[in-house]
Amino acid sequence: LYNAPGVNAVGIAANQVAQLYRIFVIDCHYSKDQKQTYRPIIMINPEIIKTSEEPSTIMEGCLSIPQQFAEVERPKSVRVQYLDIDGKIQEYEAQDLESHVIQHELDHLNGVLFIDHLSRLKRSMILRKLDKLRRESSIL
Repeated sequence: LYNAPGVNAVGIAANQVAQLYRIFVIDCHYSKDQKQTYRPIIMINPEIIKTSEEPSTIMEGCLSIPQQFAEVERPKSVRVQYLDIDGKIQEYEAQDLESHVIQHELDHLNGVLFIDHLSRLKRSMILRKLDKLRRESSIL
């Protein structure tokens, strides 16, 4: 999470690092530029138990789809139930960016990418850009 290339990563799901567990880690307070202290939240077997009806649109990107970003609409707030690192049931309420990050990482655990929330046209444009990047670079 903290060593991710490019912009500040704020979350990572276990399956993004080849671990087939229902776990993700988020840290919406970390900034590479400010060298703030780490404040990770580890969520095991997370489940959204409540969402707001009010929508929020935030620019999202993903380590799984490098250098591609798009505005994604999601509920503005969520309440999530999960197990903490000690195996205790916790509930957490998140809004705005933190809400988006939780939903984004939970999507990963369910096999969904942020581009799956876009229109067919926007998704196609991003996939074409990604294909071009792959052809031009041996990194991807």
